[in-house]
Amino acid sequence: MPLPNAMPPVLHGFAALAPRYDVILCDIWGVLHDGLKAHPGAGDALKRFRAGGGTVVLVSNAPRPSETVVPHLDQLGVIREAWDGIVTSGDVTRAMLAATDEPYFWLGPDRDAPLFDGFTDRAAAFEEARMIVCSGLIDDTRETPADYAVMLASARQRSMRFLCANPDLIVERGNEIIYCAGALAEAYAGLGGEVLWAGKPHKPVYDAALDVAASMRKADTPLSRVLAIGDALRTDVAGARGIGIDSLFIARGIHTHELGLADGPLTDARLAAFLADAPEHPSAAMEKLVW
Repeated sequence: MPLPNAMPPVLHGFAALAPRYDVILCDIWGVLHDGLKAHPGAGDALKRFRAGGGTVVLVSNAPRPSETVVPHLDQLGVIREAWDGIVTSGDVTRAMLAATDEPYFWLGPDRDAPLFDGFTDRAAAFEEARMIVCSGLIDDTRETPADYAVMLASARQRSMRFLCANPDLIVERGNEIIYCAGALAEAYAGLGGEVLWAGKPHKPVYDAALDVAASMRKADTPLSRVLAIGDALRTDVAGARGIGIDSLFIARGIHTHELGLADGPLTDARLAAFLADAPEHPSAAMEKLVW
């Protein structure tokens, strides 16, 4: 793999890279699906990796318990043979909630209600809460972080903590860009507020994912044999670098337009231009995950 911030190679298939690794920590949205339908080639590549003895743990910034993600993957057409286990930022959020008894205010869409199963007795109105638990924008089809400026300013004035259940800033839903909880968390941090991060690129979610892999393989895996796959520099690539593992960057995800892929394929030149000012570089890149 390249040295830190060296220009990564552009690969056209995962087969040649697969023997270097025993465990893959794979992002979901942007790699396995686009929010509307599965990417069949990605599921097939992970299935082939598993058939060769590898273990795949899906690591998602979904602000819901991992067991609730499975039906959604099925609905989108992601094959079950593509993965062994799932860890979400929702799982980590629940662990953080269990570690405190503070009353919280939930900020997010109704679909994330399972995140709070077992904790609803501590839910409070905004004026009475000591902490905001944010799973996203209430209506992410039309709202932006600017719609929450007054609320965040009020929370900062009261020194409320902000637990971010999804550190993603944006995701692609089909061809649309949707703001996530991470965008509100960044805005709150910009006001000087205290933010607790539950998912990628922060260490707790990776620790949980590696624990799942170890339980399945009956042993810890050396970090040199672990690969992260994802489509976001800020979360997937930076998170991998943070824990000392290699990363494979999938270009046709949230960075599609920045890379100019609407006008053609991923090339060394396009990747070099995109990464020119990036603080973190992946170990390798592919346009889409395929075998």
